[in-house]
Amino acid sequence: MTTDEIIKSFDNYVIANYGRLPRVIDRGQGSYIHDTDGNEILDMFPGWAVSGIGHCHPKVVKAIQAQAQKLLHMDNTFYTELQGNLAKLLSERAFSGKCFFCNSGAEAIEAALKLARIHTPKSKYKFITATGSFHGRTFGAMTATAQPKKFENFQPVVPGFVYVPFNDVAELEKAFDDEVAAVMIEPIQGEGGINVATPEYMSAIRKLCDQSNALMILDEVQTGMGRTGKWFGYQHYDVVPDIITMAKALGGGVAIGAMMAKPEIAASLVPGTHASTFGGNCIACAAGIAVIEAIEEENLLENAQKMGKHAAEKLTQLKDKHSIIDHVRGKGLMIGIQLTAPGGQIVNDCLKNGLRINCTQEKVLRFMPAMNVTAKQIDKAVEILDNVLKNIG
Repeated sequence: MTTDEIIKSFDNYVIANYGRLPRVIDRGQGSYIHDTDGNEILDMFPGWAVSGIGHCHPKVVKAIQAQAQKLLHMDNTFYTELQGNLAKLLSERAFSGKCFFCNSGAEAIEAALKLARIHTPKSKYKFITATGSFHGRTFGAMTATAQPKKFENFQPVVPGFVYVPFNDVAELEKAFDDEVAAVMIEPIQGEGGINVATPEYMSAIRKLCDQSNALMILDEVQTGMGRTGKWFGYQHYDVVPDIITMAKALGGGVAIGAMMAKPEIAASLVPGTHASTFGGNCIACAAGIAVIEAIEEENLLENAQKMGKHAAEKLTQLKDKHSIIDHVRGKGLMIGIQLTAPGGQIVNDCLKNGLRINCTQEKVLRFMPAMNVTAKQIDKAVEILDNVLKNIG
């Protein structure tokens, strides 16, 4: 089928709930994707941050192929070795918690919300989340997302959510009462614009939760699995959360989500309280194990730190050349370029010139390459962006 035929097929048979770019992607490898018209695109936002170790990483592909010959899926009525092994690997790299597996970030968030409610007294039903957050598209996760535009068409939403400004300790303190079950934030807001939590804010959340017997939940769906240069975003701070959620890069391109909780809290999720038919399936767990092994064997945490610094420096240099750039912020390979004007056209023009980036919150370009990105690839991306900006406005 031609590109036009494939797009026409979508127009006829696929619900148009996504604003799609007019390309048909045929294959990907590392930091490059290729469309059906033969164009190579340097991908600095791979799979919406899912392909954290690049597209079709050989180790992940091999693990999937091998597992597909043995067992594709087994329901959670039984034990499987892979699920237990993946849980152990994640626990050892976090805070010795226990894992519940599902299929997406939104599902991991729902599991975390349910666990917080069932673990705390019935009088505790409120959740505090931060303005600008994004936690998913299911009803609970959508309501937790403190961006009214995300749920204005779906009222009434789930009751009990209280929104406070991100990084505002005073407003956080005002919002606390004995009815709060948990505070849930992202260590770095992704869709919200690459807003980094301050150490003071993180410490205040931990302190207030301890004082009120509430839980500290960190949404690590984007920040987890090494993107920031550490396994999880919270590890940049002097705090340990009660619950974290993860997804995206965990499967290297395969759908998987997970919630991890401290053992004494995880114990509240007894049989019958929560489940996921496909959660922790054999293919997804094989992929997740391969991702962790690849990150360690290839020293990708160190590379994320090194390349993140390199990218931030190169992008900051563009600020002196282009007035549309206000500043660059982020951590590791989770970088936001704050603009003084809308960036949608910049994204489109970059794609025409062989570079894929993303724009969120209208004026923030997201630059989130794979953890195995090279300096040469970053330099090429910055060069393309530089040339595009020369022709803007």
